[in-house]
Amino acid sequence: MLHEDLEMRRIILARLRNAGIAKIETERSSNAQLTVTIHTAKPGIVIGKGGSSVDQLREDLEKRFGNRVRISIQEIKQPELDAQLVAENIASQIERRISYKRAMKQSILRTMRAGAKGIRLYAGGRLRGAEMARREQDREGRVPLHTLRADIDFGRATAKTTFGAIGVKVWVYKDQITPAQRRLAPVTEEQPVPNPPEPLTPQAEIIEALPEPTAVAVEVPAPEAVPAATPRRTRTATAKVEEKKAAPAKPKAAPKPRAEARTELKKTAVRAKTTPSEVKKAGGVKNTKKADS
Repeated sequence: MLHEDLEMRRIILARLRNAGIAKIETERSSNAQLTVTIHTAKPGIVIGKGGSSVDQLREDLEKRFGNRVRISIQEIKQPELDAQLVAENIASQIERRISYKRAMKQSILRTMRAGAKGIRLYAGGRLRGAEMARREQDREGRVPLHTLRADIDFGRATAKTTFGAIGVKVWVYKDQITPAQRRLAPVTEEQPVPNPPEPLTPQAEIIEALPEPTAVAVEVPAPEAVPAATPRRTRTATAKVEEKKAAPAKPKAAPKPRAEARTELKKTAVRAKTTPSEVKKAGGVKNTKKADS
């Protein structure tokens, strides 16, 4: 069954190479019926004129695998946000000898304009026909690969050129999703009730009149005046005050006249200018020596 699914996908991709197929899903039912879901950006190419292409593909698959095949087509409304389609677009441009840098820049610009939060591109091989293979990568925005809630789409493609195969890888970060969004809620069918209950007629509500609250006068006593607390005095302060009271008052000296004060100042200045006694004695000795000579 696994080999059948792989061969089926190989046949569909080979026949609809230019249809922009991003993903192929297969589902097997119990009555030997095979349901194939094709996610494509160009449903017109897959369906064909009047559905002739789909009918031909269904008949070929039924003859090849011997089971009834049912084909459903899902359209991709935003191919710029699908990593597989972006990778195939870059690979096809490289096959047509377009510069890989230009193809990568254009793809990044279109994807970011479409509403993606980040994109990362990787190309490896003999780029531009170089003798030695190398790797080139480009990115814009953020691509959190270690975040479990991040909705990141991955796609890869191979460009088969005359100078070798060139691999292209694409990561597109759309947005963060919660675990509840990943799980699909089961669809429950509403069953009709055999005897539906009669609708209840609304009754008028009875509102009792409550007595209005009366205002009660409450007397609030006036606050009593608190006497100001006198500052405490220490023992040393009280002892000093008592000593000052006990000591007799000293009589004030009579002020001297200005003339007497001036004469006293002159006398003190004259005394300071007079020579000391030792100098006078030395001078007297010198005079006696001069007289002897």
